[in-house]
Amino acid sequence: MTFSRQRLRRLLSALAAASALTAAPAALAWSHLGHWLVGELAQPLLTPAAQQQVAVLLQGEPNPTLAGVASWADELRGGSDADLARKTAKWHYVDLDPERCDYQPPRDCPGGNCVIAAIDTQSKILADTAQPLEARRDALKFLVHFIGDVHQPLHAGARPMAEGGDDAGGNKYQVSLRTAVAPQGRNARRQVAGGPIPTNLHTVWDYYALESAILPPEKYAAQLRQGGMAPVAPQALGGPADWAVESCRGINAQSLYPRGEDGEWQHKLGGAYLDAQRPYAEARVRLAAERLATVLNAALK
Repeated sequence: MTFSRQRLRRLLSALAAASALTAAPAALAWSHLGHWLVGELAQPLLTPAAQQQVAVLLQGEPNPTLAGVASWADELRGGSDADLARKTAKWHYVDLDPERCDYQPPRDCPGGNCVIAAIDTQSKILADTAQPLEARRDALKFLVHFIGDVHQPLHAGARPMAEGGDDAGGNKYQVSLRTAVAPQGRNARRQVAGGPIPTNLHTVWDYYALESAILPPEKYAAQLRQGGMAPVAPQALGGPADWAVESCRGINAQSLYPRGEDGEWQHKLGGAYLDAQRPYAEARVRLAAERLATVLNAALK
C-alpha cells in the first residue's frame, strides 16, 4: 500500500497522538478552577505575618496571590519548564492500596516521589529562611498546588483490584458524559456541550465536577465561603499522609465509581451524577484551603 505525503503525515500525527495518550502521566488534579478556588479561599485565612511573606515571595509573579500561582505546577507540563515538569511528575499523586487505603512509604512512595513526601519536603524548604528566595518561592507554589492535589480523591486511589483492576485513578475508566459544560481535552473542538463527551472518570473529577456549577470563579468562591471558614487547628491538622488516606477512603464512601441498580459499573454519566457529587468535591476544596492556610501560617511565622 502506498501513501501520499499528506496521508503519511496524517498517519504519523495520529500515531504520535495515540502514543502520547497511552504514555501520558496521570491526569491533572482539579482543573484551573479547582486549584484557583483552593488558593482564593486560603488567602484570607493567612496570618498577617504569613500574608506579608507571601507578598515578598510572590513579588514579580503575574498574579502574586495564592490563587494566581495555584496552577503553576501543572503549567510546567505545558513547556514553561519541561525538565522540572518531568522531575516533579510523580509529586502530584500517590497510589494507595484501594482495598486498605493505608500508606506504606516503601511501597507507595519509593524515593520520596509522591504527593505526600512532596508536601513534607516543600513545607520544610518554605520554612527554612536560609534557603534561597527562589527555592522558597517554588516551595510555596508547589504547596498551594499539591495540597489541592492530595484532596482530589482520585489522586490517592482507585477501584479495588477485585472490583475492576488498576485503572490509574480513574484515568482508564472510560465514560460517556452528557453535560452543559464546555468540553475539555485534545478533541474538545469536535465535541459539543450537551454531549455525549468521551472522557474518563478522572477527568470528570478534575474538571467537570466543579465546572458544572457554571458559576463565575469569584461568585463560586463567595458561595463556598458561606457558613464561615477558618484554618484547621494545628492539633487537628494531621499530615499529608492522613489527607491522602482520607481521600482514598472517600472513593468508596462517596460512590465515586457509579453503579446501576443492577450493581453493574456505569459508564454513561450525566448531570445527575455531577449534581450528586459536586457537594463532596466542594467540601474537599474547602478543606484543602483550610489546611493549606494552616500549613502556610506555621511555615511563615
